[in-house]
Amino acid sequence: MALPAAILYLALFIVCGCALARLCLCRAGVSASAMAVAGLGCAFGTALLAMLPAALALLLGFRLPAALLAGALALLFTAGALWAGRSRTWRVQACPRRELLLFWLCVLPFSALTAWLLHTHILCPAGGALWTGQSGYGDLPMHLAFIKSIAVQGTFPPGYPLLAGQTGFGYPFLCESVSSVFLLFGTSLRAAYLLPELPAFFSVYSLFWLLARRALGCGGKASLAFWLFFCGSGFGFLYFCGSREDFLSIFHGYYTTPTNYVQKNIRWVNPLADLLLPQRATLFGWALLLGCLYLLWLFAFEGRTRLWPAVGLLAGSLPLVHTHSFLALVMLCAVWFCTALFSARRSRTALWQAAKPWLLLALLAGALALPQLFGVIFRQTSTGQNFLRLHWNWANEGDGYFWFYCKNIGLVYLLLLPAFLHAKAAVRRFYAGGLLILAVSECVLFQPNPYDNNKLLFVWHMLGCILTAGFLTDLLSALRCRPLRIAAGALAVWLGTFGSMLTLGREAISRYQLFSPECVAAAAYIDENASPEALFCTGTQHLNPAASLAGRKILCGSSLYVYYHGMHYAEQENTVRMLYEQPSESLLAEWGVDYVVFSDWERSSYAAQESFYQTRYPVWYQNSRYVIYRIS
Repeated sequence: MALPAAILYLALFIVCGCALARLCLCRAGVSASAMAVAGLGCAFGTALLAMLPAALALLLGFRLPAALLAGALALLFTAGALWAGRSRTWRVQACPRRELLLFWLCVLPFSALTAWLLHTHILCPAGGALWTGQSGYGDLPMHLAFIKSIAVQGTFPPGYPLLAGQTGFGYPFLCESVSSVFLLFGTSLRAAYLLPELPAFFSVYSLFWLLARRALGCGGKASLAFWLFFCGSGFGFLYFCGSREDFLSIFHGYYTTPTNYVQKNIRWVNPLADLLLPQRATLFGWALLLGCLYLLWLFAFEGRTRLWPAVGLLAGSLPLVHTHSFLALVMLCAVWFCTALFSARRSRTALWQAAKPWLLLALLAGALALPQLFGVIFRQTSTGQNFLRLHWNWANEGDGYFWFYCKNIGLVYLLLLPAFLHAKAAVRRFYAGGLLILAVSECVLFQPNPYDNNKLLFVWHMLGCILTAGFLTDLLSALRCRPLRIAAGALAVWLGTFGSMLTLGREAISRYQLFSPECVAAAAYIDENASPEALFCTGTQHLNPAASLAGRKILCGSSLYVYYHGMHYAEQENTVRMLYEQPSESLLAEWGVDYVVFSDWERSSYAAQESFYQTRYPVWYQNSRYVIYRIS
């Protein structure tokens, strides 16, 4: 009954989100399609799923009672939204059959591909082992550790489990707690991971198309923008055209794809394969961000200023879901606010009328966001390592500035200037917000890893794809010869998407063993028998069953994670080495270690003195590859 209960719980939040979306659109007098209500409903539902259980967990701990009370509140909000909108007629926007077909021709193929990748990449069981794809091999173990540890340990805000739980998170952990809540109902880790991702993906795909449709006024242009963004790429495929062996290396190499080939300075990745699938913060952040952008188009460019509460609620939920999306949204709003004031400069009354809804939006969003920012985000950036520093030209290593972006982004980048000059005034104002994101991202790093500024740059790129799609469609329409128009359009689409097609093909067939049968068995024993607060000393490998599958605290996790989260981890890392190479009872007691794990990894990575543990401590668990000693 665990999985059906979890599905019903998720459905409750999505229904609640749809009810709130419908109410907000009705109050603003917006005619919207059922697709818009569904997409916005998934965004609102995701925000509520992140915020309500977390808020109640501050009082009750992250336990089942908090989750159930959050569900009760969602049910109450649903009833309230339906009651408040009972006298309002939902003005359904008529959707021509052609546009409906274009919408599904975009959303359905990507949804089907996403479903396949999720099925094969997220803890796919085979022969007792758990498997993943190329995109999941690096980040998936980290996300699993965070999701499982939040549910197992129950403390909230959670401690950082990859550093003995002794410090707070340097990571937006609400993108993990949206899955942790399903573990409280008894679902498997795989099911908990996947359940909230399904509506989030639908929200991202549908809202991007609908936003482009609103901005460009045409379903065909929106569809081109959709494919240019989600399947767009530069000219990296040319590096693989030298020989048959070079081309085939795309499909059997590890990150040797036309959109992610560091050796040739190709860093502009495919959004699905390298951002949405492996990075949960980006997925859930974009679901909320695109909800905000869709509403902000109505708010700022169609005069639907009564939507400020809806935008404020979604925006205020963003900081601990995806901090970069929140920062991008702030920059966009700053530009659009200034342009609104400039347009209303004729009188003080007009200025106040223009500023008032923006100020109300900022007040509501700030009330929700500031506790998250000051309670977690700013504390980490002020005490962590390598946050907020000047750095020019993002991740470019060796190429000229414009050539780097030409070969990485390709057709969209080449057409940005003529597209901007060609666009209508509202679309130019819309894109202008992205220019501020580009300028800031090219000068300032907001995290230890320079590459991660792409989480800001891709928001600029979203707007650029919409801008370019409008221009390119109009340019092709100007060709009177139909065969020439078709040929030119096909060539443009091929140039703009071929690299990503190859990348997605590689992703679809990629397959790596994440956890061996022995790892799975050891983790299952830990999960069933170790105290939720137990501390394990393990190696610092990123494939760590005690952390990822059992959710227990470990003394020090992989530097792939702790370094890029800005953590100070040198002392813990050195302690791990000492406990394997020069162990002592006093050091074990000092750190409060409960269990010490020996596997092939620890034995090969350290000059391990396992005899110290063999003569002093009982074997708590053992299989052909793992031995775990109980210390206390």
